[in-house]
Amino acid sequence: MHERGASSDALRASEAALACTPADPRALLIWVELAAAQGRAAQALERLCELAARPDLALPLRQRAAQLLTHLNRHDEAERCHARCLAEAPDDPQILYNWAAALTAVGRLEEAERAYDRVVALAPRDADAWYNRATLRRQTATHNHVAAIEAQLRATAPGEAGRVALDYALAKELEDLGEHARSFAALKRGADARRSRLSYRVTADSEAMAGIARTFDSEWSATPRRGDPDRRPVFIVGLPRSGTTLVDRILSSHSGVVSRGESTDFAAAVTRCADGAQGKADLIRRAARIDPARLGAEYCGTLPACGAERVIDKTPLNFLYLGLIRAALPAATLIHVRRAPLDVCYAMYKTLFRMAYPFSYSLDDLAQYYIAYDALMAHWRRTLHGQLLEIDYEDLVSNQEAVSRRLIARCGLEWEPQVLNFERNTAPTFTASAAQVRQPIYTSSLGLWRHYASELAPLRARLAAAGIEMRECG
Repeated sequence: MHERGASSDALRASEAALACTPADPRALLIWVELAAAQGRAAQALERLCELAARPDLALPLRQRAAQLLTHLNRHDEAERCHARCLAEAPDDPQILYNWAAALTAVGRLEEAERAYDRVVALAPRDADAWYNRATLRRQTATHNHVAAIEAQLRATAPGEAGRVALDYALAKELEDLGEHARSFAALKRGADARRSRLSYRVTADSEAMAGIARTFDSEWSATPRRGDPDRRPVFIVGLPRSGTTLVDRILSSHSGVVSRGESTDFAAAVTRCADGAQGKADLIRRAARIDPARLGAEYCGTLPACGAERVIDKTPLNFLYLGLIRAALPAATLIHVRRAPLDVCYAMYKTLFRMAYPFSYSLDDLAQYYIAYDALMAHWRRTLHGQLLEIDYEDLVSNQEAVSRRLIARCGLEWEPQVLNFERNTAPTFTASAAQVRQPIYTSSLGLWRHYASELAPLRARLAAAGIEMRECG
C-alpha cells in the first residue's frame, strides 16, 4: 500500500495492526516509518526512542531503529543505538560502518576514522568505507591511504560498482597531497562510472525549474494570500556544497536557534497538499492552487517542540519552493547562500552524494543544472522583493563577523558572540560537510577550481556562454 503511494491508507492499516499487537516491535517500526512520512515526526520519534531503549529488542530490529533515528535527524540517539548493536556483534562490518557514520554526524571524527579502519580491515570490498574515511580529515604525506586505495583498486574488477567510491577516495586524498592531475584523473573515472549507471535526464530538472518560474510568476506572487503566521522557520537554501551547512552551524550556535538539519518535510507537505499529483509538471500546476495556510500548518506540524525562537531547515534544494514558502509562511526567514560558480560546480563534482544530486556526476549536466538554477534564483529575486537574504560564501569566510551579524539580525535575534565559534557547536550534522564544519573558518577552498582550469574549461565555457557571472576567486 505504502509503495503504491497510498501512504495515508497504509498508516491507518498500520495503526489498526498496532492496536491489535501493541507490544510487537515490528509493527511499531512500520508505524513509525509511515507516521514520519505523513508529517507526524514528533509522535514517531517519541515511540521510536522508547522502542530503541528496550533491552530485549532483537538485533535486526535495533539496527532498523537506529537507521530510522538517523533518518529523523536524531543522530545522538542513533549513535547510542548503533553502539548497543555493536556490543552484541563487535565484528560485524555493517554495524561498524553504521556506527562510524553516526560518530561522524556527532563530531567524534577520530573515533569514526578508527571505526572505518576496522571496517576496511574486516570488509575491504566495502568501498564506501574507504571513501568516508578519506573525507574525515586532510590527508598528509606521512598519514594517508593512497597506496592502499590503489592496491584495492587493482584488486577490484573493472566495472565493479565499488570502483566508483574507491576512485573518489583516491581523488580526495591525492588532492590533499597536492597531486592535482592524478586527483582529477581518478575523480573523472569515478564520476563517469557513476553517471553511466544513472538513467537521470538533467533536461527534466531544467524544464521543471523553468516551469516553476512560469507558474509562480509576478502575478501569482502579487496575489494576496493568507499563510500560517509561525515565525520560527528559517530556510537556508542554495546549491549543495555552496556553504549552506556553514551558515546553518553559525546560526544554530545562537541560544535561540535549533537546526533540524536537512529535511524533506516541506516537499512532502507540498505533495500531500497537492492531492495526487502525477509527475513534476502536474505537481507544479497543483502546487500553485494549494491553500497556503494549509501548507504552512502542514509544515509547521513537523517542527520539533523544543521551545526555540527559530528552527532551521537547511535543505539546499528548497530553493525550488521559495515562492510557495513565502506564501505559506510569510513570517519565515529565507536565506540563499551563493558561491562562485566554478568553485561550487567543482565542489559538487568531487563529492560522492550516492543517491542525491544526480546532476553532479557530469560536467555537462552540472552546467545545464547551474544555468537553470541561476535563472530560477533571478526569478525569485524579482518576485520576492527583498524578502530573501543572499549571502556570498566568499564574503562569509573573508568577513565572518560582519556577515554573521547580518544573518543574526535577519532572524530578528540579539547578537551573541559565540556564533563566531561555530566549530564548538556540538549539535550533530549529517551532511557532506560534517568534518569541515568542525573546523574554524578557512579560505583554502576559495579558487580551488584553478588547479583544474584546463579540465574544467568546457564547463567554464558553457557557463560563460549562458551569461553566468563567474565571480571568480583565488
